[in-house]
Amino acid sequence: MAKKLPSTDVVVVGLGWAGSIIANELADENLKIIGFERGPWRDTAADFNVASAADELRYNRRQDLMLRTRQNTTTIRNSVTETALPMRSWGSFHPGNGTGGAGNHWAGITFRFQPHEFRLHSYLTERYGKELSPELTLQDWGTDWDEMEPFYAKFDRLAGISGKAGNIKGVIQEGGNTFEGPRSEEYPNPPTAQTYAPTLFAEAAKNLGYKPFPVPSALLSRPYVNSLGVAMGACTFCGFCTNYGCANYSKASAITTVLPVLVRKPNFTAMTNCEVLRVTMDSSGKRATGIVYMDSNGEEWEQPAELVVISAFIFENVRLMLLSGVGQPYDPVTNTGTTGRNYAYQTANSVRMFFDDKNFNPFIGGGAIGMGIDEFNNDNFDHSGLGFVGGGSTRVTPIGAAPIDSRPLPPGTPAWGSEWKKATVKNYAATMSIGCEASSYATRTNYLSLDPTYKDPLGRPLLRITFDFPENDRKMAAYVTGKVGEIAKSMNPRQMVPSSQQGHWNSAPYQSSHIVGGFIMGADPKNSSVNKHLQVWGVPNLFVVGSSAFPQNPGYNPTGTVAALAFKAADAIRTRYLKRPGEMISV
Repeated sequence: MAKKLPSTDVVVVGLGWAGSIIANELADENLKIIGFERGPWRDTAADFNVASAADELRYNRRQDLMLRTRQNTTTIRNSVTETALPMRSWGSFHPGNGTGGAGNHWAGITFRFQPHEFRLHSYLTERYGKELSPELTLQDWGTDWDEMEPFYAKFDRLAGISGKAGNIKGVIQEGGNTFEGPRSEEYPNPPTAQTYAPTLFAEAAKNLGYKPFPVPSALLSRPYVNSLGVAMGACTFCGFCTNYGCANYSKASAITTVLPVLVRKPNFTAMTNCEVLRVTMDSSGKRATGIVYMDSNGEEWEQPAELVVISAFIFENVRLMLLSGVGQPYDPVTNTGTTGRNYAYQTANSVRMFFDDKNFNPFIGGGAIGMGIDEFNNDNFDHSGLGFVGGGSTRVTPIGAAPIDSRPLPPGTPAWGSEWKKATVKNYAATMSIGCEASSYATRTNYLSLDPTYKDPLGRPLLRITFDFPENDRKMAAYVTGKVGEIAKSMNPRQMVPSSQQGHWNSAPYQSSHIVGGFIMGADPKNSSVNKHLQVWGVPNLFVVGSSAFPQNPGYNPTGTVAALAFKAADAIRTRYLKRPGEMISV
């Protein structure tokens, strides 16, 4: 039996980007906030000291910043005809653990979604009509660009995003991404300097008539004091970025931008190493009454609250809703229910090039230092007659070739011996890759549910992922990879090695942590779980915030949109809900 604690105003579950932003915003309303995090407290000086942060074995191979699969994992299958099996080690994606969440080890690429993405179903139906594949279950978000843009701008100022605007208030800007929606202001910081590979790519793309631009980056190009008064440093191109914490306070994360301010507020308490077990509900099922959690000693506690915000990684957001009986579980056979609906991923494609006459100094880099083009992304090109919709962000962003895993070798190279050694020496500095991180569109058969067989150490069902890339996305991947290959060929490499998503989803190799859906937002409670304020339909004092709200995934990284949604939800709570608690949208 859980021991009941005194009630608080707000509980926030998960202290990554979304939870930290919301907790900080609501703390300014003089509410008593308790934030729960199942991992440890993270601090740059203590956890990412400059003497130990660049440890490839610890952080990249042994995944020190990620959730331990023995704590919690998922089961996976490609279709309903298969039996799902547990992931024993993280491959395809990397859930974070501890304050800051996956934002501690992210790359830092920070795009905004394009205006048409927020009404994608309506937009594509209007443009292509019957050409759309019936396998897709695309949906509108229930919000629009005008509502989202101010919150994107707020996150830019918080994180100190480095970049060059391509569209300010409808006026196209030279050197920026001309496909982006109209921004209210320039980026807070100028673009980062570029290494050789992105520079070479930009020159080749420009020669073919494309418009390259610096990839928007949460790696700071100069010293910066953010909107909360937190000082950050400039990126040093150390090469230990993706999968690592930043020792230099240069990569924006919740622990470098928000939590240093939030933790000093007397009305905020952080509860770390606490596993939230479920959201508690009243007898009507229309009001959340708090949460039940287990502390590090294995004791269960009930924390009552007037307002409950679930802002964990997508998997735990959806799993907590299923375990708590919030919403009707999605059924792909009857196409009913919303909890678990429209799970989507991202489609990774690339072309690797090997040269005889170039040295890229690949040990230099960062997760979001690079150049890109957007001509093959989303609906920036005419899809008529192509047999698919969607596209990808094409870019070169060298993350840094760390010594253990960086062995880029042409196909056919022996796996060991003297010839392997010669090929390693020949190719290590003479290779670069053009990536195209592309959209993943929802289908009826891709969804999240509770596994009927496998349980976590506390006896709760694991989350089951049923996912495979639809035919639409495979056709799209082949097309955009061909376009990337044209750019690569113009650079005259010795050898080109394309990689396009054509087979089934394989969870073993890392692809990206850009997983979305399962508790999606929209304008209709029949096919969405939360409204445009991230308020759960029918449970007005419960908010679920994160990439779980995305109805599908465009060809952009999701973090900037997750943070914008967090600011959007916090603003709705502050300006509307607290003045008049209850449903903010009537249907």
